[in-house]
Parts: sequence; structure tokens; C-alpha cells
Amino acid sequence: MKNLFISLIIIAFTVSCKNSQEKKPSFEKPKRPNIIFIFADDWGYGDLGIHGSTFVETPNLDKMASEGIDFQNFTVNNPVCSPSRVAVMTGHYPARYAIHRHFGRIEHQIENGMPDWLDPNAPMLPKLLKQAGYKTAHFGKWHLADNRASDAPLLSNYGIDEYAAFNAPGKEKINYEESIPRALEFIKKNRDTTFFMNLWIHETHTPFYPREEYMQKYKDLDERKQVYASIIAEGDKGIGSVLDLLKDLNIDDNTLVIFSSDNGPEYMRVDTERELKGGYGEYYSVGETGGLKGEKRSLYAGGIRVPFIVRWPGVAPKGKKDTTSVVTAVDLLPTFLEIAGLELPNDYKPDGESALAALKGEDFKRTKTIYWEWEGPQLRESIWPKHGICDGRWKLITNKDLAKTELYDMESDWAETVDVSSEHPDVAEQLLEKLYAWEKTLPLEPNENCISQDRRN
Repeated sequence: MKNLFISLIIIAFTVSCKNSQEKKPSFEKPKRPNIIFIFADDWGYGDLGIHGSTFVETPNLDKMASEGIDFQNFTVNNPVCSPSRVAVMTGHYPARYAIHRHFGRIEHQIENGMPDWLDPNAPMLPKLLKQAGYKTAHFGKWHLADNRASDAPLLSNYGIDEYAAFNAPGKEKINYEESIPRALEFIKKNRDTTFFMNLWIHETHTPFYPREEYMQKYKDLDERKQVYASIIAEGDKGIGSVLDLLKDLNIDDNTLVIFSSDNGPEYMRVDTERELKGGYGEYYSVGETGGLKGEKRSLYAGGIRVPFIVRWPGVAPKGKKDTTSVVTAVDLLPTFLEIAGLELPNDYKPDGESALAALKGEDFKRTKTIYWEWEGPQLRESIWPKHGICDGRWKLITNKDLAKTELYDMESDWAETVDVSSEHPDVAEQLLEKLYAWEKTLPLEPNENCISQDRRN
């Protein structure tokens, strides 16, 4: 009996120790989240159902916002595509690389004092995330070079493992409609890895190629709205397919998805009813800004304030509308690096700052000034304004050549309707001095290493 009692004590002690070991808290580093950055093209702030669109429907994006945060005070750093995308990829203002407008013909770059591509040696978001073990991908629009420059770097030079893009150098080119399917394929293939993916969709840039199913859905609208609503519907459905796949693969809870746009909506031009490529032209560009002044190619709010929806299950609170966090495109690189657990490189001086607190739904108080530079063509809206600065509650826009300056109180005048420069001349003067000091830090010529051999010949 005594031996049996001792044996029972030993067994109980052994089981107790085993259970104790099994219940020990895990100190393993949590898995880094996947990051998907969806960047639309010319998709206006008002081109969302939740932002009060008068004729388009965006059920998937509306649902995405209900499951995350709708940031209503996010801006990009240029009112056209190429420089806007440079800011995202580098965390620097595009003017630091002498990129003032979109990449196009060699003559276009010469005329605008630009290089022929973004320097692949610049700090690059995909390249830095690769260092943290992320599998990187890029599908859809590129436009950080132009495919007419025969020696432009391939996307792999920018730290991208897998890609297929339109208007990009190299052989991995796709049509607009292939972007979403290729992205879905990548997600399936990499469900067990940690990945970062740029999905830069074509919607709502011209030319438009609306599908019959959507044209029928919006047949009661006038023709221009019918075409535009059909394009929005196709983009919204594609985004919904990405979100659905994440849930089907059970990786939804560990994936951060962000939807935004590279600039405000294109304006309608009556001389472009049809384009040479057979699609619908700018005559059908009837996107909305949600009441904001300006559109694409403008530093007014309508040109640079764009949708920014963050869905991050378990981290970003559901259904929050954030109207106070001042976040801008150059913040994305430091934000994503912090999410990945990476320090900024020692020799890297970011123009932005991490907005991770805002993505978590916490209070975020911006400490850095925001700058804009726009060297647009001589179109009706492009020479004014040329430069801008936002510091705290104040936003100033100016054009020295026109001797014109306007000042807006962003806390009370979100839509920039009342110029208060005459009421606050001291504020305007201080911001002008700060803006001119920033301009002096910008290069006057493009990097020689980013000039195409085609241009030298």
C-alpha cells in the first residue's frame, strides 16, 4: 500500500509538471502581418458610396470601411500618378528625385527636367520589407518609368520578387483586366508565407472599357455616368474578390489591407469622347470629389485628398471614421516598416512619420510638416497652385510667378472654400518662409544614372 501511494504521488507530480509546461505562456514573436496596398488610379474622394456619391455604388469598399477605418483626412503628395507613387515607394517627396510629373516620352522628361525612371538605389519599400522576410509582389500599373525607355530598370531592381504590370519595362506585361487575377493567384500561392503586395489597379483612369453586365446594371443613368459607374463597379468587385479570398484561405486575420487612390478624379473634357485605343475618353470622366475644390492636377483638396480605407482585423477598430488624423503618402513607408518590426536605415531621412497608432485606431498627432510641389502643364488648372504646405491647422498654397497665395484653416474649412490669408498675414508669411527653405533642398537636375541611353544618343 505504501508503494502504491508513493507511485500515485509520482504520477500526479509528473502530470502536474507536464500540464504546467503546456500552459506556459508563449514568448514567440507574433507573426508579422501580410500587407496588401491597393492603389486606384484617379478614383476621387467622392467616388464611394460611404462618401456620398450621387450615382456610383461601392458595396465592397463600403463593407471594407465598416470592418475597419475610413480615414477622411489622408492626402497624396502630388496630384498626378507617377510622382504620387514615388512618395509611397520611397517615403520621400517626389521632387527630391526631380520627378515632377508623370513619366512619358523622353522629350516629356527633358522638357520637365525629369529623369527617365525612379532611381532603384533610392530607399524602396519592397526592398526594405524583403529584408524582414517578406515575399514581395507588384501587379497592375507601374509608371515609375515609361516602357519607351528601352533601358529602364526592371521591377526586380526595386526589390520586387514577383510582378506583372502594364506601362512597365520588361516582358512581364499584362492588360488592365489581368491585375486582379494575377494578384489572387499570388495570394493563393503564398498563403503560408508573409507577403507584401502592391495591387495598383487601372480603375478609374481612361480609356474606359466598361463590361456589358455593369452597363446593363446602370442603364437608367445617362451615358457618361453609366460608363463611369460601370468602371467603378468593376474595380469594387475586384477588391471584394481579394477580401473574400483572404477569408477563404483563413489568412484574413493576419492581413492588413489598404485601399487608396493616387490623386483626385480626372475632369471631363468634351474633346475626348473616344480615344484612339477604342475605349471611352475623358468625356466620360465624371468622378466626384465629395464637394472638395479642385480635381486631378490640382493642389486643392479635390486633387490630393483621396480615399484611404484600412482593414486590419483585430487591430483596426471596426466602423471608425477618422476625421482628425493627418496622414499623408510619405508616411506609408515608415508605417509599414514599423508594422514589420524593422528600424529605418541609419542613412535614411524620411519625409514622413509612422502613423501606426492611427491605423490601430489610437490618437495620432502629426509632428512633421507636409509639402507639395506641382510643375504641371499649361492647362486651365495646372499653373495654379504650384506649391503647398500644411503645418498644423494651416494649409497654404502659392505660385511665386503669379504672386498669388492662399491660406486655409483646415480645422474649420475642410473643403478649402475661404481664403484667410488677409486675416492671418503672419501665418502666411511664416509658412512661405518655411516652404521656400524646403524648396532650396530640392535638386535642380535629375540624377545622371537615371537618364536613358536613348536620351543620350
